[in-house]
Amino acid sequence: MPGPVIGLAAPPYNPGLGSKGSAPSALQFAVGVGKKQFKRAVDRNRIKRLTREAYRVQKTGLLQRCQEEDCNLRLMFVYIGKELPEYGAIQDKICQALQRLERLVHENATHHT
Repeated sequence: MPGPVIGLAAPPYNPGLGSKGSAPSALQFAVGVGKKQFKRAVDRNRIKRLTREAYRVQKTGLLQRCQEEDCNLRLMFVYIGKELPEYGAIQDKICQALQRLERLVHENATHHT
């Protein structure tokens, strides 16, 4: 999945701002696909669906690391390719991105302690 991964540090959880009794999550995730490259909504939705599934399957390592280090992340994956990707390609890129983010969270935590 060609495209940048944007990760933002989130402020600590404030129980007054949460949604209807839901527990706070260490990770929040969004996907963006440009309308300029993919005119048909069905194509954009397919890319987003495949990306969300690849993220869902592989997020456990990063989620555990964030919980261990007591950090929150807000992630946004932006697909900037020009062709419809296969699931395997998306899965590989998401895996690489999540492993890199996991290392960065760990390095950041060890530098600040």
